[in-house]
Amino acid sequence: MKVISVNVGQPQEISWRGQMVRTSVYKTPVDGRVRIRKLNFDGDAQADLIGHGGEHRAVMVYQAESYQYWRDTLQRQDFVYGQFGENLTVEGLADNEVCIGDRFHIGSAIFEVTQPRVTCWRVGISTGVPEMPALLVKHKRPGFYFRVIQEGDVGAGDKIEKIANGDQKMSVAEIDGLLYLKDHPADKLQKALKIPALSKAWQGSFHDLLNAALQGVAKGNAGLSGASVQLAWTGFRPFVVQRTQTQCEGVRSFELATPDGSPIPSFLPGQHIAVKIYPTPGSAPLIRMYSLCGAQGATNLRIAVKLEPNGAGGTYMHEHVHDGDTLEISAPRGTFTLAEGKAPLVLLSAGVGITPLLSILHEVACHDSNRPIWWIHSCRNKLYEAFSDEVRSIGMRLSAFHRVMIYSSPNDHELCGTDYDIKGHLNLQQLQALQLPKESECYLCGPSAYLHNITDALKTIGIADNKIKFELFGSQPEALGANGKAPHPPIENTGHGPLVTFSKSKISFRWHPRFGSLLEAAEACDVPVLWSCRMGVCHRCETGMIDGQVNYSPDPLDLPADGNVLLCCSIPISPVDLDL
Repeated sequence: MKVISVNVGQPQEISWRGQMVRTSVYKTPVDGRVRIRKLNFDGDAQADLIGHGGEHRAVMVYQAESYQYWRDTLQRQDFVYGQFGENLTVEGLADNEVCIGDRFHIGSAIFEVTQPRVTCWRVGISTGVPEMPALLVKHKRPGFYFRVIQEGDVGAGDKIEKIANGDQKMSVAEIDGLLYLKDHPADKLQKALKIPALSKAWQGSFHDLLNAALQGVAKGNAGLSGASVQLAWTGFRPFVVQRTQTQCEGVRSFELATPDGSPIPSFLPGQHIAVKIYPTPGSAPLIRMYSLCGAQGATNLRIAVKLEPNGAGGTYMHEHVHDGDTLEISAPRGTFTLAEGKAPLVLLSAGVGITPLLSILHEVACHDSNRPIWWIHSCRNKLYEAFSDEVRSIGMRLSAFHRVMIYSSPNDHELCGTDYDIKGHLNLQQLQALQLPKESECYLCGPSAYLHNITDALKTIGIADNKIKFELFGSQPEALGANGKAPHPPIENTGHGPLVTFSKSKISFRWHPRFGSLLEAAEACDVPVLWSCRMGVCHRCETGMIDGQVNYSPDPLDLPADGNVLLCCSIPISPVDLDL
């Protein structure tokens, strides 16, 4: 076993699909010996530090034998070392032989195997084979990462000496398939979790997969998309409006029950439902998303709807929906939910953003009444303070409840210290004055500007990124995607195929084959979406599908959970409503 080539590269801007992207996948062989540090070789850097780099992904390794395999398989003779993004091109160290935790002495450095390659679209660019992210997994030739145990110098021609075996002796290819392919046996997951060298990210994925396996969840990949709750039903079902009630100026609540009086489905605090609305008889339906704001165990599902100027959904719900009417709704869904834990809880909301947090407050009051809670709500004044009596009543049942009200425009008769606590808009200085515990779990819901400002302020006062969760509902002028554009229908809106609806963004249009996939359709509408492989491998684009049917091309390596869809490789074959 020996080093064939040492390859390094710096981040660079390249043109891809009509836009500029930043990547360091292109690695170039270097002459002489190169110093390896704890995080990378001298002269090397990573552009995407979320998916690449760090202690457990310091050095990417790929085999010369795999280069020859792809040359033969793809009838390509132009592959050059470094083209698969690796820092070390080696002879030997096959993926089906090297095990996680194995240690090797190379040059004057010592390395430990930590995980397989992160499946990423960039290797499709560098090789000129878009399908390559999927092929690497299917053909069990992913390559792997080293972490640096001892810094040193490495050069082409150096011998590779194995100095220790990894615990459990699970190969790189076996670990890779256990995450990305469709079979996730519980015994192998338990075995993998006993490997101390396995990177924390992969351990987390295997924990999620194991929990799903032990709970009997047969579909979906919890290791890639996160734990998912089985939907009570797919599509829409009729529910009867049992009661409507004005909660404050411009906000009305609707309590929904099953037509036959059967029990309502359980839901997680923070989840939402989709409601199908027909503004006029025979018109195309509107799909609107509303948070559940009641308590678990109630005899109905409760939502609250704000009346927005020129808002078709809110106007219809306020003016035309009455007690006894029937609405078509989806099963409860969504991932903005209360996580397990005992840390202090901070619930921050603005306006109608109170709704999912009210559900969370109910849950804590029922099951963990001693947990410290900060309830921090912003609205215009008392007329616009929804559910005020309900919140006060719940707070009286909690032993460590801190209620903070912020009025932006209090009326003259409203008193600071009695009716509200802060005048104006919540800011960094006011949050600092509250002395929130730094270990707090924070949940935010409100307009995008509010979320942006408060998230930044929470980070400034020392709250960790992974302790902050937020939810933005509905399409708003200020709700921009990563490119700074608000979601919109396709510029060339000339399709004649099935109706595609991005429900949260309130966009509907006819499908056109030029999109290629639902992911490309979302990108054409500037709807913010997550993705990585674009080939049905990584599940980063997995999204809730409220209703409809799709075909996959290519077929995913592992199907999504029921009620979800992989955007990157799917096309609609019926009208589809997506939770975007």
